[in-house]
Amino acid sequence: MSLSLPKDKIRILLLEGIDGSAVGQFEEAGYTNVETAPGTLPDDELARRLEDVHFVGIRSRTKLTEQVLGAARKLAAVGCFCIGTDQVATTAARRLGIPVFNAPYGNTRSVAELVLAEIILLMRGVPARNAAAHRGEWLKSSEGSHEVRGKTLGIVGYGHIGMQLGVLAEGLGMQVVFFDTAPRLPLGNARAAASLDEVLGAADVLTLHVPDTDATRGMIGERELGRMRPGSHVINASRGGVVDISALAAAIRSGHLGGAAVDVFPQEPASTREPFASELQGLDNVLLTPHIGGSTHEAQQNIAIDVATKLIQYSDNGSTVGAVNFPEVSLPDHVSARRILHIHRNEPGVLTAVNRVLAANQVNIAGQYLQTLPDVGYVVMDVETDDVAPLLDGLAALDATIRTRWLR
Repeated sequence: MSLSLPKDKIRILLLEGIDGSAVGQFEEAGYTNVETAPGTLPDDELARRLEDVHFVGIRSRTKLTEQVLGAARKLAAVGCFCIGTDQVATTAARRLGIPVFNAPYGNTRSVAELVLAEIILLMRGVPARNAAAHRGEWLKSSEGSHEVRGKTLGIVGYGHIGMQLGVLAEGLGMQVVFFDTAPRLPLGNARAAASLDEVLGAADVLTLHVPDTDATRGMIGERELGRMRPGSHVINASRGGVVDISALAAAIRSGHLGGAAVDVFPQEPASTREPFASELQGLDNVLLTPHIGGSTHEAQQNIAIDVATKLIQYSDNGSTVGAVNFPEVSLPDHVSARRILHIHRNEPGVLTAVNRVLAANQVNIAGQYLQTLPDVGYVVMDVETDDVAPLLDGLAALDATIRTRWLR
């Protein structure tokens, strides 16, 4: 595919009620052909709409499968206006030459604040007392109710959210112990644990902030819950598959755990119209929230600006910084030269073949940038010529070529 269109001809589709700040970013950059939709689209309509779209923005409910991406012939990039990218077939996208961008830090504060509130509510036994009050019962008692000061918060996954949460919890007088598979520099007085079991045994409240990987799915099950202190609490605002819900429900019903707060689930409704079901329903000492960790106005605005900016940068000059599935290249402006973007299978001799095409057309290279992943390479060339058509034809003819773009 070769793409060089005026900005007002580049079609952008934003789904799932993405914050209006994104539209503002695009329009400020000169992109006026922006369509929005408040929710998801049925699979057949999504496929039809993507046939003529160059950039698509989604949140967590729209599924971009390999089949959907393969049919979107004009699609240049995907923006996930959220933290995760599980809803996109990212490997297939890369092999089709489609970078995928997200906002890994846009909702950090919002998630940390929600978890902090849940820590206090659980330690005070508020969920059960609230449920009882709705039934007309008056549970005015200090039994099972504790201050958080002096208690231990165990954090599994000490990334941006875990770090910020730890600092906030220390402000309330909590002790913080964390476990992460990667070495992390502790903030404040937080202490790194040598193992997950050490955190489980130390925590009055355990909170999880890990990605969805083969290693993390089911990482908190019957065994792990059994190693926690009697009366302790579990919070999961990370990914639905991290905690075995059946084991969690059993540990709460047995009285081993004092309560839990869960914001993410293994199966979640695709829309507000679908019913929600969980084994944790009906348990008074459990807080259930519908995946709202990052659902604040501030977080959605930050995410909208962040992802829209990354898509604009890729469209304007080819920069792929922040792409989750693509070779990352940070590029300067190209005021005095034409810029050609060549995405190819990462095979020996491709760069030599690319340069032969330029040499055969007697084109001078003002700048050249290359990054590769094991299966895909991305080379950007600033060339001094007014006639790019022969170059594009020559590059398209190379066996390893996936797609090319040139920028006006």
